[in-house]
Amino acid sequence: MSDALAVREVMARYVRAADHRNPEAMAGLFTEEGRVEILYDKDGGETLLGVLEGREAITDAVRHMMAPHAPRAWSHHTTHDAIVEIDGERATLDAQFIVFSVQGAKEPSSGWPAGAFGAQGTITPIESGYYRPELRKTEEGWRITRLRILHDLPMAFPRSA
Repeated sequence: MSDALAVREVMARYVRAADHRNPEAMAGLFTEEGRVEILYDKDGGETLLGVLEGREAITDAVRHMMAPHAPRAWSHHTTHDAIVEIDGERATLDAQFIVFSVQGAKEPSSGWPAGAFGAQGTITPIESGYYRPELRKTEEGWRITRLRILHDLPMAFPRSA
């Protein structure tokens, strides 16, 4: 596998780990000292929303900050138009993303109504922006050293009492 393809695969594994709420798989994509910076791209200026430092913090964030999916619900991250640059043992990727919320309808106890056909439920886009990871080639393969997540929409976080 080429280095460029391997770097793209790291991003594919990242979005799947997010969709599956899998903290170990997510953290394993980072170097031990890996860093995540979550930003809002407001009118071309970046507002820092939060930082995660190290695999343990990344694991805890996936485990405790990402809400579990509701019954019959899922999320699907998609990435598009990835630009990969390789410089020896270092790489960068710049990809657009959209996150979709998928909510399956509950089948009525009497069955689907007459005329019902195909998928039942809704798919709604809920987030968009850019993933901009920096990676390093390690003995385990390409790993993220720094991930900048630039959101197109402002983010609200629960307030602690």
